[in-house]
Amino acid sequence: MLTLTRSVGETIRIGDDIEVHVVEVRGGTVRLGFKAPREVTIHREEVYRQIAEANLLAAQVTADTLGALAAFAPSSGTAPVPAGEQAATASAQPAPPEAGGR
Repeated sequence: MLTLTRSVGETIRIGDDIEVHVVEVRGGTVRLGFKAPREVTIHREEVYRQIAEANLLAAQVTADTLGALAAFAPSSGTAPVPAGEQAATASAQPAPPEAGGR
């Protein structure tokens, strides 16, 4: 870890794009200001840890979750029919046209 001493009004640069400004020092507290490109995220440590934990929990997928999602997934053309209802469903469909009709 690099340790630097700066006074109020002084700046620290990180690379070409990030500036850290010492805004105020009061007792044991230091106020810092940051200038960085929008794509650079800046968080307090405790917020960063909460985000990382939330992302980790969101990435965990259980078998229950997959099963629940499978109920909403489109099937291969027809919805599955429970075994006891297959015969009733088949008889409810119109009969195919007879061969050699008029």
